[in-house]
Formats: sequence, C-alpha cells, structure tokens
Amino acid sequence: MRKNGLTPWRFRFLFFISLAFLVAPVQGQETYDVIIRNGKVFDGMGNPWLYADVAFEGGRIAAVGDLGDARGEEEVDATGLYVAPGFIDTHTHAGGGLATEELSHARPLLAQGLTMVLVNPDGRSPLDLGAQREVLLRDGLGVNVGQMVGHGSLRQAVMGMEDRFATGEELEEMKSLLRAGLEEGAWGFSAGPFYTPGSYSDTREHVELGKVAAEFEVPYQSHVRDEADYTVGVIAAVEEVITVAREAGIPGVFTHAKVLGPNVWGFSQAIVHRIERARAEGVEVWADQYPYPASATGLSAALLPRWAQAGGQDSLTARLEDPSTLARIREEMVENLARRGGADRIQFRRYRPDPSIEGRLLSEVAEERGMDPIDLSIEFFRVSSPSIVSFNMHEKDIHTFMKQPWTIGSSDGSLVTWMEGVPHPRAYGAFPRKIRQYVLEEGVIDLAFAIRSMTSLPAQVYRIPDRGIIKEGMAADVIVFDLETLRDHATFTEPHQLSEGMVHVFVNGTAAIKDREFTGVLAGEVLRKGME
Repeated sequence: MRKNGLTPWRFRFLFFISLAFLVAPVQGQETYDVIIRNGKVFDGMGNPWLYADVAFEGGRIAAVGDLGDARGEEEVDATGLYVAPGFIDTHTHAGGGLATEELSHARPLLAQGLTMVLVNPDGRSPLDLGAQREVLLRDGLGVNVGQMVGHGSLRQAVMGMEDRFATGEELEEMKSLLRAGLEEGAWGFSAGPFYTPGSYSDTREHVELGKVAAEFEVPYQSHVRDEADYTVGVIAAVEEVITVAREAGIPGVFTHAKVLGPNVWGFSQAIVHRIERARAEGVEVWADQYPYPASATGLSAALLPRWAQAGGQDSLTARLEDPSTLARIREEMVENLARRGGADRIQFRRYRPDPSIEGRLLSEVAEERGMDPIDLSIEFFRVSSPSIVSFNMHEKDIHTFMKQPWTIGSSDGSLVTWMEGVPHPRAYGAFPRKIRQYVLEEGVIDLAFAIRSMTSLPAQVYRIPDRGIIKEGMAADVIVFDLETLRDHATFTEPHQLSEGMVHVFVNGTAAIKDREFTGVLAGEVLRKGME
C-alpha cells in the first residue's frame, strides 16, 4: 500500500524527520527576552500538542523548539501546562468598555486567554474609526483591538431610520463612508439586518457594499436577518449571507450561529448543508459561535415588529398611543413571544429606568405586577427597551455548529462594570467554557480542534497576518494555561466572575498575567489592517 507514492515505512520516517527539525536544538548561546520551557505546545493549526520551548524577542516569537542552553531574560517553566496562541474574539461588544478608564485593563478578557478582539459587530460602529482608536488608546489597552465598519451605522448616517430601500445616490454615499472606514485599517464589514435600520435594507444593498469591502480583502460578518421564523426564516437568512459572499466575492460570516426558538430547533443540519454546498461551489462562507444556550439582545428587538420601530423612539411612542395601531403591534408581539418560547425564557439584563427588574424573568415581574407579559413589555417600550437574555437554543444545535471546521469560537460579550446590570456570562467565560464543557466534559470536540477555532481560524478568516499561530516571526500573543483548573465561573444570575486557569498571558511579548496574577501592564494596541 502506498500513500502519495510513499510506502508506509517511508511516510512515517519522513514524518518523524520533519518533527525532529521542528524541535531540533538551537545552536549557540542565544539570549531572548522570554523563554517558555517544557510546555505542551499547540501551534493553533489543529495539530496535536508537542513538547517544545518558545522564545520571544522584541514582541515576536523568535524560536520554537528545544532551546537547550539558550538564556531568557525571563524564564517561564510550563511543565505540566499547555502553551497556545492567544485567543482571538471576532465578535465582541467590548469596544465601549475598553474605551473607559475603568475597563481598559480588559481583565475579564485576559482571564479567558484573549489577546485580541474585534469590535463594532452587528452593523454598529462609529463613523470615525480614527476617533474611536484615539479613545481606545487614551487609558491604555489590556488586549489588542481591531475595528470593523458597521452597515447599520452607515445607513442611519445617510437615511436615518427610514423604512425603505436605498436610492442609487444614497448607496454611493454609504460606499464612500465604508471606504473611508476601511482605509483606516478596519478588519471587517459588519451587518445586522435583524436590527433596525439594517432590517429596512435589501440584499442588493449588502452586495454592493460588500464589493467595496472586497477591494480591501475583509470579510462580511452578518447578524442574519432572521435567526428563527420572524420574517424570511433562518435558512433564507443564511442564504442571504451566502449570496453576498458569492456576488461580492468576499468571505461571508454567519455570526453567532444559532437557530433560535422551538419553531426552528433542528434546523442547524439544513444550514450546515447549505454552507457546505456553497463552499463546495467555491464560495467562502464561515460561522462564529458562542457556547451558550441563551442569546442576548434588546426586548424590543425580540418582541416588536420592525415596522413599528421605523423613525425611532418618538415614532414608536406615537404608534403605541393609537389604539388600532397598538392592537396590531400587540398581536405581532404575542406571536414573537411564542417564538422565543414564552415569558419564562426571557431574563432582564439591564434597564436604567427600573434596575429592580435586572436579573429577573419577564414572567416573574409580570406576575408580581399583576400584568400580562405583553402589556408589561409595552409599558417598558413607552420609555425605552430593556436589554435581555433569552434562553432559546437547543444543545443539539449548539453541538452541530460547533463541530464544523469552519466555525470560529467567539463570545458576543459586552464588557461592563458590576454596576451596569446583569450581563450575559459569555463576557466572562465563553472561551474557557468551550473547553471545559464541550471538550473535557461532553467530548463534543477535541482540544486541538477547539484551540484552532479560537486562534488560527479567526486569523485566517479575517486575514490577520501575524496572530493565531505559534511560529517563528509571529507576534508574541501567547497563553500558558492549566487544563486542570481552566473553567468559567460566570452564571446567568451572577455573571461578574472571572474565569480561572490562565497561568501566564503574554500580549505582544509582555506578561499581562504572570503566575495567575494580573501584572497591571497594558501592552495592547489598536491593530490596523495593512498598517504594520
């Protein structure tokens, strides 16, 4: 039997020879800034771990292998520990928090092993990325940050909250704004056609803007138009991402992949089939996913029909005052609540006008106040919309998406202080949870596969050239973790709890966590595509 023209013994011989070169001793008395010794090293590419030393010099990985007598200004003993590239979160709402003095340290992120995040997802971003960058850097950064340009923000700047398709002139203005953002070094074009005002757009608008993004070789990341069966249905919504990817010639990312609500549980298999079919045709389609059975959004996004939100809060308030319009809104809200599985599947995260509801279920608050959950929600909407956690996913669908080699690990988390309500625990625990629950406890995927999904895969999809792999010349974003103690502690009722298990975390070659303690050093940067 032969494999690629090699007999089995010759194939094994060449494999071990190549492995020997990887871990061969480095000759001479080299001196490095840092040497991590004796760790079980995952390269991030999905390969099994191997014993090796990793050296840094000038913020870069300078050597990988048996470093023998080489000397490090700082020596790290990783015996019994795992070494991997720093995790990359391509869908996070941490931008606002990182721009504050209170949260610029990014400790909830570092404790998960994150060394880089992309901000401005779901179609929402500042129009001036340069100004955002300055604010992010003002107090220093604990992690590296990359920016994206948001479709919904472009549309709102040009068209406001109008419920109609863009004219040719308006589309050209959006293209100009998008191009300006991408010239600032953005890593992606994010969209959220589930949300207003993005929901008022058509596929043509996304394709035409996607062609501009294609000029800069950045992906189109979409919170799809429907994750359940609100409007077009989740399968058609994913097909829209495929259409944009195909017609714009751009990578398309089905972001925070899920099928939401009992009406569509099990549809994950059909979505996988369509993505696989598109990829077989040469269309570059990907997904990202957070490892939880609950989503997070606004109560208005979950329950209100989009037509009722056109024009903004003042227009909505006026519609709620009109009895016939209110009756129509209420009827559709009843259907939407059923799609979510009922009022006992919705937990309030944050509501500034009435913090007493935070962390409690819609059903509980409604019963306490003697109101129907729909009528209570309408009363909230007269003022503003609470943010919510919504328990709507089935574990079988989570497993189906997680097993795919094209699925990136992400969080969709928001970085907030303990005073700002009861956030989704994914902001504190998504990455350790994926390993603890789905690798170690349930065996849905293996460890090398999980690490690839959080390191080299996001770097590959977003064309981040020097992150995500343990390899000479790459940026020294490297983590050392204890698999025995790695776990998330954040819960849906007590989310403000840091994960544990990260023994050392290096950002650009500098220790942000050393011997399981935060160093206080802020070594992160705002990374700009094409601008080394």
